[in-house]
Amino acid sequence: MVKCFVFGKFLPFHNGHKAMINFALTKCDELIVLVCCSDKENLPGETRKDWIDKTFEQAANLQVKIYNYNESQLPNTSVSSKSVSETWAAVFKKELSDCSLLISSEPYGEYVAEFMNIRHIMFDVERVQFPVAASYINSNLFQYWQYLPAAVRPHYAQKVVILGTESTGKTTLTTDLAKYFNCTAVMEAARDIIANSNSFCFDDLHLVAKEHAKRIEQSVLGESPLVIIDTDIHTTKSYARFVFNRELIVSPEIYDCNKASLYLYLDKDVAYFQDGTRLNETERNEIDSSHRQVLKDHKINIVEINGNWKERFEKAVKAINRLLPQTS
Repeated sequence: MVKCFVFGKFLPFHNGHKAMINFALTKCDELIVLVCCSDKENLPGETRKDWIDKTFEQAANLQVKIYNYNESQLPNTSVSSKSVSETWAAVFKKELSDCSLLISSEPYGEYVAEFMNIRHIMFDVERVQFPVAASYINSNLFQYWQYLPAAVRPHYAQKVVILGTESTGKTTLTTDLAKYFNCTAVMEAARDIIANSNSFCFDDLHLVAKEHAKRIEQSVLGESPLVIIDTDIHTTKSYARFVFNRELIVSPEIYDCNKASLYLYLDKDVAYFQDGTRLNETERNEIDSSHRQVLKDHKINIVEINGNWKERFEKAVKAINRLLPQTS
């Protein structure tokens, strides 16, 4: 029986890694993927392990393990040198003593296998199949987004939420921003579940929360890491307080799904328009205070957007552009 291993930081795990693991699965009976995590890295090993587990959940002969280490005691695994490889070969020989095969896509893989006295197979070292590396993704997320597997994308997606009381242009702005940035828009679920803001029951808010989270989950798997979202769970919780004087309790998964990189709050300094389904103007202004209080209670930092429609769009674009250099 052939037992094989691959190792790496998987920071992040990408389609090149995925292809290498698929290749390794064809060369052995059992495969161990070793996630090497330095104390200098912020992303937990459990998160990286989860990405791989989810991607290969159908592979019964694959096991993902985490190896935590301190860089004061062990050199960084990404360094290509014989001395570094010899040090890590000793670690791998202890941790993976029954492995007889190593598959890698890096030159140091040959060194490690030599010191372990096991076979080594090089996979796509020139990155012909998938011209990507973790460093490429970390330096230009937008250009290399296509190389992130579905399990990884939610972690790196940049979500921008458009908030505000009724009749402040949230839906129009969401649509216009998504068109401008050529990205995904998530439209407000409440519009499809609650036809009239003056007539709904408390349980409808639970349906809204679940459906909106579902839409967000689907959106982060799209073709762009940037997602513009029309309202979020805080607005739904605000309606629960304002209309029913009750707290809307949702699962941590729903709340985590709604977490965003940027919250734009539209001021009510525009003409109120009653389309027959909205609260009256007095209530619309009162729930604005409710929305703001809920956001304050949840320690959400907002960027105020005011002015006429053109000014709102320009301010929103500027705020999003301040976010993008961190990811592109």
